[in-house]
Amino acid sequence: MKQIVVALALLLSPTLAAADCFIVKEGAKTLVQEGECAARYSPCSTFKIPLALMGFDAGILVDENNPTWDFKEEYKENLPVMLDFWNRPYAPASWMKNSAVWYSQVLTQELGSARFKAYVEKFRYGNRDLSGDREKNNGLTRAWLSSSLKISPIEQVAFLDTLLRWDLPVSGEAMGQTKALLKAEMLEDGWQLYGKTGSGNLLNADGSRNEAREIGWFIGWIEKDGRKVRFAQFIKDSEKQEVMAGKRARVAAIESLNRVIAGLR
Repeated sequence: MKQIVVALALLLSPTLAAADCFIVKEGAKTLVQEGECAARYSPCSTFKIPLALMGFDAGILVDENNPTWDFKEEYKENLPVMLDFWNRPYAPASWMKNSAVWYSQVLTQELGSARFKAYVEKFRYGNRDLSGDREKNNGLTRAWLSSSLKISPIEQVAFLDTLLRWDLPVSGEAMGQTKALLKAEMLEDGWQLYGKTGSGNLLNADGSRNEAREIGWFIGWIEKDGRKVRFAQFIKDSEKQEVMAGKRARVAAIESLNRVIAGLR
């Protein structure tokens, strides 16, 4: 019952109408493009998609259940926030589902700076800036977390296109295993949803996080009968909200995708 109430509250939230960008593409055709979709922002936890590709390709990630890494108290030092449910062992599937930031940071440290940078360059991902927080030299663990690395909704959709065309410079196994981690629920008319949320913050002039203004992402694709339709939903708050921006972006995207699906029949 609580989940139903929360879902209804989200659907009725006036902040959903203020989404900064919603873009949908099938192949080269743009089906929907609303709002400002060219501006770059931190990818936040949507960066787990390229991270999974890197991890599987490098052999650090093995399958959805391996490796399982234990949480350590020292990991809190690198986290922008600490959620209670992150304090337990995680494997690739649960990492992607619950967006455990510390698992991402262990993965990037396993990759090392050179390999991490090489993958981001080969992926041509956003602005490719892995410097991290201003004067902190922490790009290996923080670059994608409301920090130096930025990407636009248009670029997010283009990156997903290379994944769905099996056209990334990683193994086919890495792409297939990453796609499997992103599988979500079924939408209207039998369309299968794949996607990843992300939540973060805008930055103040001094580079610090603006805790009152969140950004939120939900990116992915819907698939049916060989058709693959990519999307990105991005929202930028003007004031503090009760629910994390990534969750609100997901609700907004699914509501809009169901309308798009009606036109695909």
